[in-house]
Amino acid sequence: MLKIVTVCGNGIGSSLMCAMKIEEICKEEGIEADVTSSDFNSVSGKQVDLIVTIKQLAEQLTNYNVAEIRSYTNKRKIKEDVLEKIKDLVK
Repeated sequence: MLKIVTVCGNGIGSSLMCAMKIEEICKEEGIEADVTSSDFNSVSGKQVDLIVTIKQLAEQLTNYNVAEIRSYTNKRKIKEDVLEKIKDLVK
């Protein structure tokens, strides 16, 4: 099972919405994933397969496998930005 964490500045609203969208996408694609949300400061040290966040935060997470998204809430854009990377991790 993949461990995916979504990250935003405060870890309250945006990353939680994004986590819900990624859970939906994974379910639709038949991919087993544990998707959680986090604030930027708490993500360091977490053992995850993929971090999903916006470009500004991704640039600061250089030691992780990161997928950059354009939107925390637009499911179509999130799917376009992360699905291939998730599928590559499942292989």
